[in-house]
Amino acid sequence: MLVPDPKVVRRLLTRYASLQIARAERAGLAAAARELEDVSYTLCVLMGTEGVREAIARADALLVSGASGASGAHGKTGVSAAVRFSPVSPGINTEVCEGA
Repeated sequence: MLVPDPKVVRRLLTRYASLQIARAERAGLAAAARELEDVSYTLCVLMGTEGVREAIARADALLVSGASGASGAHGKTGVSAAVRFSPVSPGINTEVCEGA
């Protein structure tokens, strides 16, 4: 199996979290919602999953495994910052990556 570039994975996770926050702060902003869907879909494709939460979990595991050369610490919970700190916005399906 191909392993995604950790730098790309980290950039996508960061963008995902930022877009979730922007979507929550500016409810109804179509551009942010569309970009969030695009980033979610890209994470799913890159990580080989059907759900964005699973994609985030796999991305975190990749980064923590040492493939990135960084410490990979996510705190005591072991949950990605993208999941812990980003609200789930109404109208965004965070479980399935289809249709983007």
